[in-house]
Amino acid sequence: MTQPTLRTQRLTLVPLTDDHLEWEIELDSDPEVMRYLTGRALTRAEAEQAHHRRLAAGRKEPGLGFWAGFAEDGFVGWWILQPPHGPDQPDVPGEADLGYRLLRRRWRQGYASEGARELIRYGFADLGLTRILAQTMAVNTASRATMVSAGLSFARAFISAETYEDVIAGAEQGEVEYDITRATWQQRQSPR
Repeated sequence: MTQPTLRTQRLTLVPLTDDHLEWEIELDSDPEVMRYLTGRALTRAEAEQAHHRRLAAGRKEPGLGFWAGFAEDGFVGWWILQPPHGPDQPDVPGEADLGYRLLRRRWRQGYASEGARELIRYGFADLGLTRILAQTMAVNTASRATMVSAGLSFARAFISAETYEDVIAGAEQGEVEYDITRATWQQRQSPR
């Protein structure tokens, strides 16, 4: 199964391709966008390397990968649904890691949670996943609010095996994981 194009009320999510590289560079070169990821803007070369890693991740598991999101007036950001991949995310069949990154001018407009809800729907309804999770730094309150808005619930707090203290303020507070199971998602879809 290849990644399909997905649609919400305001977004069209298309599988990430080389055509989206310049938008990814714009995202990754904004220090505020990268604040809780690298603690700094990426160089063009680093952003290009990240693009190639994203494309490779999209080929790892059929149906999963990265999507570039567009509203009527242009690029918004990207979303990801991929097999768990971090040192604190064991690779469990039927589970996927949810993520998103939006242009700063698109923040606080509901796009992140709208795209995330569509990927959750797709993951459970179309792919038959059993659990979807998302992780962020504990101090990243905006991303945590997006996770809750998308329907995920707090699962755990942990200290990552990776060390960011020297570059990201608040890293010493650790990370958090939110998740939702297919059973919970299905229950919420049922008419009351």
